[in-house]
Amino acid sequence: MKVMQLLPALNTGGVERGTLDLARALVQAGHQSLVVSSGGKLVTQLQGEGSRHIPLPIHRKSVTSLSTVRPLRRLIASEQPDILHVRSRIPAWLTYLAWRKLDPRTRPRLVTTAHGLYSISPYSAIMARSEQVIAISECVRDYLLAHYAKYLQRPPQVIYRGVDTGEFHPHLRPPAGWRQSVEQEFPQLAGKRWLLLPGRLTRWKGQEDFIRLVQRLRSHRNDIQGVILGGAEANKQHYANELKQQVKTLGIEDRLTFVGQRSDIRYWYCESDLVYNLSRRPEPFGRTVIESAAIGTPIIGYNLGGPAESLRACFPEGLVANGNAEQLFEKTLELLGSDAKPTLDSEFTLDTLVRRTLSLYKSLLNESGKARA
Repeated sequence: MKVMQLLPALNTGGVERGTLDLARALVQAGHQSLVVSSGGKLVTQLQGEGSRHIPLPIHRKSVTSLSTVRPLRRLIASEQPDILHVRSRIPAWLTYLAWRKLDPRTRPRLVTTAHGLYSISPYSAIMARSEQVIAISECVRDYLLAHYAKYLQRPPQVIYRGVDTGEFHPHLRPPAGWRQSVEQEFPQLAGKRWLLLPGRLTRWKGQEDFIRLVQRLRSHRNDIQGVILGGAEANKQHYANELKQQVKTLGIEDRLTFVGQRSDIRYWYCESDLVYNLSRRPEPFGRTVIESAAIGTPIIGYNLGGPAESLRACFPEGLVANGNAEQLFEKTLELLGSDAKPTLDSEFTLDTLVRRTLSLYKSLLNESGKARA
């Protein structure tokens, strides 16, 4: 097969990671992999892993982007891919407008992956108008069926995001001297049991709930240290400052450490006693849940959205009611005294993601008759 993936850019993020993971797997399986985007720092890695990158400005949220439709149509006609796989709304609109005027007898099959719980609008509906929609969780599938059923040509197919079990696994250990180096940088962590909340600093990610939890634990346990791992976007720095002020006001600066954005998060999972996912609004998926589960570190999370699906499959013992501070506190004490460990369900592995995606592609290509308009 020849597969062309389309997305706004190749920088950081879950969409970008999914694109590279699939591109790498396509090449390893002997297929041709092309990626169309406006570029980014991951292009070098993509190309080094055997895919071709074709630069095209399909990222701008502007009517001027319509000028890209004809060049994109010419590109598709020239490359003749078997599959067009689109992962974001602006590229989806441009690709759909280019694709629909191609010969239905010979044009590629059109696939979209819905990575989020998009705003309910005609603009977002484009993600449901492909020949087959992939939903990254049951939460996303149900959202599409509830709000975009009239656009769907067939039911969305759930293919969970997958963790690379070569990178995240129960036998993983930090490099020699890693913990000592971390404790030199953050002396408060030395000799403590780490409670880890990973995630960018934004108001609905649950950092405030975590801070209040650490404050309450202080009078019950003297061996724990709360760790907030993640950075704030440029326009959210004020919130990072609010959180640090809250920690100071509560008098727990000695019990809670902000470690910023890290590229070695898997080692933080390894060295932590508990990992938390406390998003207060539904998220489409919970990557931190499956990464922690793959390593074997217990996870506590609210029973809400995509992260709850992952927890139910991998570690149901860690579920607590959304926003319930008492349950959160009791569950933390319970698991700190328990030997319970999560087990990664095979549905959440990268191997399964690749296998199911390739099977979906082949099923579309084996269908008889014309592609649907």
